[in-house]
Formats: sequence, C-alpha cells, structure tokens
Amino acid sequence: MITIMKKNRGRDIGKRAQEEMVGFALIVIFVAIILLFLLVFYLRGQDKEGIESYEINSFIQSCLHYTTDCEDYFGGIEIRKLIFKCNNEAQCLDRRNSCDVLEETLISIATESWPFGPDRPIKGYELKIISNNEEILSLQEGNQTNNFRGAMQDFTIAPDSVEISFRAYYE
Repeated sequence: MITIMKKNRGRDIGKRAQEEMVGFALIVIFVAIILLFLLVFYLRGQDKEGIESYEINSFIQSCLHYTTDCEDYFGGIEIRKLIFKCNNEAQCLDRRNSCDVLEETLISIATESWPFGPDRPIKGYELKIISNNEEILSLQEGNQTNNFRGAMQDFTIAPDSVEISFRAYYE
C-alpha cells in the first residue's frame, strides 16, 4: 500500500505543475495582448499631431524666397520684396497690382503645401502679414481648432518692418 500512495502523489504533483505552467502561459499571453493594444493606441496618437513647428518655420522661409511672376526691370520678384511693393502700393512691370499678385501667389502656395479637410490631419490654416502694425494681408482657409502649430518671421527693409505669421490647425 505504501508504494501505491507514492505513485499517486507523484501524479498529483505532475498534474499540478502542468496546471501551473498552463496558467502562467495564459497570464503571459494576456499581458502580451494588453501591451500590444497599448502600443497600437500610442502609435495612433502620434499620427494625429501631424505637423511640427520647424515645418511651419521652413514653410515661411521658403515662401519668402519664392519668385513670383510679378516682374520689375531685373526679373521676377521674390515674395519678401513683393510684400514691400504691396506695402508701398507699387505695381508690377505689367501694371498688375502687387498686392493682388501677392495674395494669389500665397493662396496657391498655401493650398498646395497645406492641404486640409475633414479627412486630413490639417483642418485649416491662417497666414497674416503685418507691416508697421498694419495688416497687409490675411488669409484664412478651413476650420480653426484649439490645436495649432505656428511660427513667425520678422524682417526689415528700411524704413518698413514686416511680420509674417502662419498657423496650421489640426485635430
């Protein structure tokens, strides 16, 4: 009888060990699934931000150096010089209003660079140009939200100083 009881005890211990291993494996799988869901939600949250301030600053810098189809005797005029022409109510060589050319050009650049809409991360944008505390141009497209990134650039051609700012609104 003693030998029979020892055999049963060995089987009970083996069964318990197997049950504990299965339980441990289930816990590990459960924790791995939870970590996977957390990782997915974390990565989705990063995509919503969409833009960074350095992107907007680069956009402003590149806009200022964009050559327009408004010409003077030296050729096409860059936007930064066209802003001062607009501020002084000057015309292009072909007699177009410099402010009209400035507005058309900036609308075209902003629309191509910052596509917005309900199915996009960008919901809208706002561009303002102020010279000597007077607003020269203000463009607003799309929806303004509480979340935005923006940048501003100051520059001067004596005696005028100009401030150009841009904000991109997102979810």
